[in-house]
Amino acid sequence: MPTVEGPFPAADVTEWAQTADVVVIGLGIAGACAALEAQRAGADVLVLERAGAGGGASALSQGQFYLGGGTDVQTACGYEDSPENMYAFLRSVTTTDEDAKLRVFCESSVEQFDWLESLGVPFNREAYTHKAVYTRTGEGLLTTGNEKVWPFRDQAAPAPRGHQVSGDGDVSGGNVAMRAVLGAIEAEQVPVIYEANVIGLVQDAEGRVVGVKMRRDGRDSFVQARKGVVLAAGSFNLNADITAEHMPLFSEYGKPLGEPTNDGAGLLLGRTVGVAERGMAGLVATASIYPPEDLIKGIVVNAEGRRFMPEDAYHGRMAHTIARQPGARAFLIVDEEIFGYPKHGSHTFLDAYETVDEMEAALSVPAGSLVSTLDRYNADVAAGEDAEFHKHPDWLKELKAPYAVFDISIPRSDYHWMSLGGLVTDEDGRALHPDGTTVPGLYAAGACTNHLAQDGDEYASGMSLAAGSIFGRRAGAHAAAS
Repeated sequence: MPTVEGPFPAADVTEWAQTADVVVIGLGIAGACAALEAQRAGADVLVLERAGAGGGASALSQGQFYLGGGTDVQTACGYEDSPENMYAFLRSVTTTDEDAKLRVFCESSVEQFDWLESLGVPFNREAYTHKAVYTRTGEGLLTTGNEKVWPFRDQAAPAPRGHQVSGDGDVSGGNVAMRAVLGAIEAEQVPVIYEANVIGLVQDAEGRVVGVKMRRDGRDSFVQARKGVVLAAGSFNLNADITAEHMPLFSEYGKPLGEPTNDGAGLLLGRTVGVAERGMAGLVATASIYPPEDLIKGIVVNAEGRRFMPEDAYHGRMAHTIARQPGARAFLIVDEEIFGYPKHGSHTFLDAYETVDEMEAALSVPAGSLVSTLDRYNADVAAGEDAEFHKHPDWLKELKAPYAVFDISIPRSDYHWMSLGGLVTDEDGRALHPDGTTVPGLYAAGACTNHLAQDGDEYASGMSLAAGSIFGRRAGAHAAAS
């Protein structure tokens, strides 16, 4: 557990070691964007970063930003989109009640893309048109969500919005993106103190957050924030106590994404001053069955031998749905024509089977269940419509012996995951109490806040980086103007 104390009364602070208008805690994508925007707005900024360098978990990511509404990359690749269409899709796929934030996210998307490019974040004007989790082949745009999945494809015109940062050989897109953003931090001389562990917030008599307590080189000191403090300290993915409480299945079997500083320090700091929390059980997990994309033409069944979802769904949606099946168990059934090994999921290949009866016995599913499931599916394929789950016709194929099966159960595969819950903020990044009132002087952005997607079935790859950058900027700008 991270060391978090306080809050500390401002009246007890006898000396401020340093003073700034805006103090930003953390230098991942959200913190860096907050710091840049606050300084560009004329504020005196100071960033406190626990690690010895900036980047955070953002630099470890694949570098996808979920942006749309008609970005230059979308237009150059021949795709039409608008903020209204982007909102229509996200409104249909998410259950968030933070509609104002959802609208800001969509309406800010094009400008955010331009802003990132202005910092030197590279996006090639080329689209990847196949199914992939990410690319390292140079394409700057791919579909990373459920836009083409029923019923969402009927509720908004599908458009790819996964803006993939162009990788640099074996270097991930996230690393490339953060190089550019941190380059701007350095070029614009934003002050940063590294290896600075913020262990508490300072409040005045009226409850306003007016500074932080910092521990560095074994010594404690206080840093004053005249206008505001921005929490951008990352997720709680690697905090075993919090994850075991809120997401026991994946805490036991999954592999959390992140780095050691993703220990929930930002969340715990917010708790000390009464910031509300939301969606703490929410997460997005991935152990995709694709690529190769032909595997989508197979079927996924549960321990009862029944299909339970369309196989062309986003991989996070599939993981979310598998987790809710009996025993969190599921199997991918393919045939000889489309056989291949999933590239990303480390799924266990069980065996090949000459008959459905043999396959039923090996999987210990109810007798006759797979016969019924395959008969119905193949009849739908022949009719050209998946009447049960509406898998897109592009992925329909009759399955016939010999069959092959992969165990894609949660306890049997390497599902990597990240949390989606956290501190509650408004569209300007202001931290909120449970009653909706603001915590004066405190802002939060990035992975320590709750996401617009409440769970993996609502998520699209790139929503975290995009939201962190958009709402990080808004938090920095609002704090500078307060």
